[in-house]
Amino acid sequence: MANNIAKVSVSYHEIDPSTNPLNALSLEKWLTQVIRAEGFSLNELDLILCLDTYLLDLNKKYLDHDTLTDIITFDYSSNEAIRGECYISAQRIEDNAQRYAVSKRDELHRVIVHGVLHLCGYGDKSDQEKEIMRAKEEMYLALRN
Repeated sequence: MANNIAKVSVSYHEIDPSTNPLNALSLEKWLTQVIRAEGFSLNELDLILCLDTYLLDLNKKYLDHDTLTDIITFDYSSNEAIRGECYISAQRIEDNAQRYAVSKRDELHRVIVHGVLHLCGYGDKSDQEKEIMRAKEEMYLALRN
């Protein structure tokens, strides 16, 4: 790991942490495995769960998008050392879980690994990129637990 530092932190912005319990240590283990499989090392990853309104403000301010989204990823990585922030909408997680008939935990993990894959260089703009991203998500979701 880069400089022997590997850290996944979980924080909550204006939401009750008990509604979205995440174990940073188990996430760190799983995401380190994902990141290593992609040829990178984990330096630091901040996961911030927030409300739609907060994420929409970030989306407008930094990406010039006026739409709701489930995650926005900010990449501060250097070389092969992953460092970034993932802002995740708790409301989109809940809605997506209902829409796709999966648990909130599974949907949250899918969105987290989606953000990590962005940090590893994967895009999701074209149909081909989306297909690759979805396959990678499924592959890595099978590794957690």
